[in-house]
Amino acid sequence: MSTLVTYHCEDKVGVVTLRRPDKLNAINAALKEQLIATLEGADADDEASVVLLEAEGRAFSVGFDIVGAASDDESAHDPFRWESILRNSMRMALAPWSMNKPVIAAVQGYALGGGCELAMMCDLTIAADDAKFGEPEVKFSHVGPVMVMPWMIGLKRARELVFFGDLIDAKTALDYGMVNKVVPAAELPAKARMYAQRLALVSPEALRWAKRSINRGAEVAGIRTAIEAGVDSYISLYAGRTKVNDEFAERVQKDGLKAALGWREGQFKAFDFS
Repeated sequence: MSTLVTYHCEDKVGVVTLRRPDKLNAINAALKEQLIATLEGADADDEASVVLLEAEGRAFSVGFDIVGAASDDESAHDPFRWESILRNSMRMALAPWSMNKPVIAAVQGYALGGGCELAMMCDLTIAADDAKFGEPEVKFSHVGPVMVMPWMIGLKRARELVFFGDLIDAKTALDYGMVNKVVPAAELPAKARMYAQRLALVSPEALRWAKRSINRGAEVAGIRTAIEAGVDSYISLYAGRTKVNDEFAERVQKDGLKAALGWREGQFKAFDFS
């Protein structure tokens, strides 16, 4: 198996790197498992006080790899199969949240679907000025398996982004409270490390219990229960058939993924509200 996620520690900052740049760090089963294991390893590393999650290439992550999902295989409509997949996706997205150490996401390019959820579940996010965030999978009859956006940016804004599947730029994400800092794209690696190293000056004990206190408050308010309930409700959606998804799958098989995405995006451009 190829190495899709790597780890090293520098100056008390544990650096976790997504390394599937040729696929814009799309999340397949192997990357998902490696990311969970690597984040757990980073949390156990006594040399690291803070964890920085970054990605190689032009995008942080375009989300879950949808090529396999666009299939005529009957297993694509098996609810037991989808429950296993969605539960594991939830486990991956919650990994930064569940860690003792604070996790900073450094985001460039696209952070879509599962990639957007992963960035939101990190404690802090620093974004390049070219970053784009969103949940476009609703256009293909899916919804991101971790419904965390309402907790981060509020109900009205979350509804608009989740219902329409539109993308927002880094400045808008900053205004919405989805990210903490926006920096020039060329400066992101250096700025993200500086940000992480500054945080690492705080004692690991203080960071651990500050994070735990904040997270426990959100959990008492119901964030974990809401995410669990969301996964339960999505199983029937992912396993079911819709007219849009069937046609999308047919176009993927016939013309390829790029053409199928272009077909679907073209329908929305006729109603551009910007």
